[in-house]
Amino acid sequence: MIVELISVGTEILMGNIVNTNSAYLAEQCAGLGFSLYYMTTVGDNEERLLQTIKTAKERSDIVILSGGLGPTMDDMTKEMVAKACGLELVEDEDCKQHIKEYFEKRKLHHEITENNWKQAQIPEGAIVLDNPNGTANGIIVQAQQCHLILLPGPPNELKPLFEQAVIPYLKTLQDASFYTAMIKISGIGESYVEDKLSDLIQGQTNPTIAPYAKEGEVHIRVTAKGANEQEAKQLVSPTVDEIRNRIGDAIFTEEEAVTLEQQVIALLEKHGLTLCTVESCTGGLLSGRLVNVVGASTVLKQGFVTYSNEAKQKLVNVKAETLQQYGAVSHQTAKEMAVEGSRVSNCDVAISITGIAGPDGGSKEKPVGLVYIGCCINDHVWTKEFRFTGNRSKIRESSVANALTLLRYHILEQYEGGFQADK
Repeated sequence: MIVELISVGTEILMGNIVNTNSAYLAEQCAGLGFSLYYMTTVGDNEERLLQTIKTAKERSDIVILSGGLGPTMDDMTKEMVAKACGLELVEDEDCKQHIKEYFEKRKLHHEITENNWKQAQIPEGAIVLDNPNGTANGIIVQAQQCHLILLPGPPNELKPLFEQAVIPYLKTLQDASFYTAMIKISGIGESYVEDKLSDLIQGQTNPTIAPYAKEGEVHIRVTAKGANEQEAKQLVSPTVDEIRNRIGDAIFTEEEAVTLEQQVIALLEKHGLTLCTVESCTGGLLSGRLVNVVGASTVLKQGFVTYSNEAKQKLVNVKAETLQQYGAVSHQTAKEMAVEGSRVSNCDVAISITGIAGPDGGSKEKPVGLVYIGCCINDHVWTKEFRFTGNRSKIRESSVANALTLLRYHILEQYEGGFQADK
């Protein structure tokens, strides 16, 4: 079946917000085995939105719209869907009660204004999807051969609503069963992965193999179609086994929801290790990612942000002569940051990052994007040089992703008999 995505909102067209919903929905639909041919963004304009919906309805089996379900005048998704399908808008008592309870539970004591009640209007005969995180419920309109699914725009509302209500509905529309396996890789690049798997990718039919790059990672989605889920799973299994065999320990998880930082925390817990971070150009970004993991406090004991040379000397005892002779961005400084960070914090493991994130501060000898990462585990210390590209934000994010990878690599090397990028 063919799915089409429509994102509604002038703020998206103007670049005021980043459209993360489309990327999320596309990934979810691919995992369900649907074909996605079109992805459109349209502003808050009645004529253009109406025409976009009519076109999508004619050429796609499923149309998923996000945004435009709010209470204001420029929220018109429901109205245009109803018009495109020749339906009247009717007041839904359950939606009205939902809005009332939402205000009451959050102790929003101000009066519910008339425009809020607009959100209780739905196309006649539509299915309502309860949204516990906002006032705009999701809506499904079944029009002839097309299913139109309307979702609120805020990601913290759209994602749980999609996972709890829309996915079960979409599964009832599938003409076959699909099974998807996810393989997440770090420490080797997309081109290397593609080279190792090129024959599998070129020869794919069922299952399909879809690699795509994340920051510092490569994810591979293997999807098979079968008469039932068990058959689809059996079709996926040999391909996953072969990818494991070729990529080796660079695979850090085969679970969709597991992140690289979760795996690093789990490795530290497994071996009873405590961790300290010492960051310069990343300014706490690494410790921030680690703290996102529930239970990180069991291993992450301290984080230093040593942005200036003075902070490097004062907080983690980097020698003045080291900074003077080699500079803040050097193997030597990264090494001292890691070694002394481990000693000062009394942690088993320390990871350090020092670099030039730009846009200024670079030179011919030390250009923007030059980063050194140090890792100290029980007095064993390593440093590695990186040359990243992109803007300041991308360089910092690349530094963090590679610091996590390096940390995982050396823990495996020290405690689990080494790390094999391919077997």
